Amino acid sequence: MSLFVDTSVWSLAFRRDAPRSEPEVRALRDALEGANVVLATGLVLQELLQGFSGPRSRKEIIDRFAALPLLSPDRRDHIEAAELRNRCRRAGLQVGTIDAVIAQLCVRHQLELLTTDNDFARMAVHCPLRVWGQTR
Repeated sequence: MSLFVDTSVWSLAFRRDAPRSEPEVRALRDALEGANVVLATGLVLQELLQGFSGPRSRKEIIDRFAALPLLSPDRRDHIEAAELRNRCRRAGLQVGTIDAVIAQLCVRHQLELLTTDNDFARMAVHCPLRVWGQTR
């Protein structure tokens, strides 16, 4: 199984002041230690680097991501992400630009999304997004 890990889970995993007992953090740890492929995108890396301060945190994030394959959205991904965002907006759901791109990458590459952000579960109603822990 290939797993795309969202910023929300990485952020919890990197926090030093919080217990790492959340099921999503355990799933990330299990995936990294097991046979699962863990993927992300440069947008997630950037969000993490913007959210944590200090050289130690920066180095830890960069080192951890050095081993991960990063997906890069192409022109079609941006077009499809915009269509998804517009579809959600018409249904009354506000979706951020980055979240729409992440959802599109997961749909295109048939990846399961590991996240603590409930907006993705709501987005999955409007596209074939597979969210970890959700049954469809």
